[in-house]
Amino acid sequence: MTQTESLPTAYCATCPAFNNAQLRKLGINTEDWDYVVALAGNPNTGKSTVFNALTGLRQHVGNWPGKTVARAEGGFRYDDANYKLVDLPGTYSLLSTSVDEEIARDFILFGQPDVTIVVVDATRLERNLNLCLQILEITDHAVVALNLMDEAERHGLKVDERHLIRELGVPVVPMVARRGEGIPELLGAVHQVARGEFAVRQHHIRYRDPQIEKAVNQLAAQLESQFPTLPNAHWVALRLLEGDESIESALQEGTLGDLQRGEQIKSQSERMVMGVAGYGD
Repeated sequence: MTQTESLPTAYCATCPAFNNAQLRKLGINTEDWDYVVALAGNPNTGKSTVFNALTGLRQHVGNWPGKTVARAEGGFRYDDANYKLVDLPGTYSLLSTSVDEEIARDFILFGQPDVTIVVVDATRLERNLNLCLQILEITDHAVVALNLMDEAERHGLKVDERHLIRELGVPVVPMVARRGEGIPELLGAVHQVARGEFAVRQHHIRYRDPQIEKAVNQLAAQLESQFPTLPNAHWVALRLLEGDESIESALQEGTLGDLQRGEQIKSQSERMVMGVAGYGD
């Protein structure tokens, strides 16, 4: 019978450096862990309750590198595999308008965790799906934890999780985390996605204006050519065209995504954006 087993706090605090460059830059050590899982969600969705339920309150708390924002890590064991769980700051979007949003975005985009759990409030599904869809635009390795189902039922709301699975293309697990309901199913879904046993599909936004779609595709192609190790060039291209200063800085400095030739990135990215948008010569 498959069981979960919390790992000791010292495991997070004392494990040595690892060889994954992206996660190392983000301050995460993966040695002795089979999979890294990110935990994301809006504030007040029960994300901390899910984190505690999965880790058994055994966790290590520190700060994100160069930030004053706290980072909680924990671990659990499932089906003979060790999982490291990283609790991301609660955010409403990944548009990097705050430090919390920038941390969450960078971890999912550049850290490329094996699975991202997105905790959503079943009573405020429309609002929560904004962040969920942004995450699914970046990664297809995701599981949606549909939490607070008891509150939804109390308000007379019915959520069709099967329809959500079809629309989102990832597992959706109904939960009442504070009562432990849905935790075994969540663990099973995370394990399936981590091992590639669930046929997930990645979302790409399609724009009504074909010029916008063309610009994003052209810039993404140039980014892939210049920086072949860059994850999800389509999403990075979109953020560059929208003037995301933090993404521009990451490209300029070569500090994320395992990019090379950092000093050349600024001029290259500026030429790309100007050329695709129809500016310049």
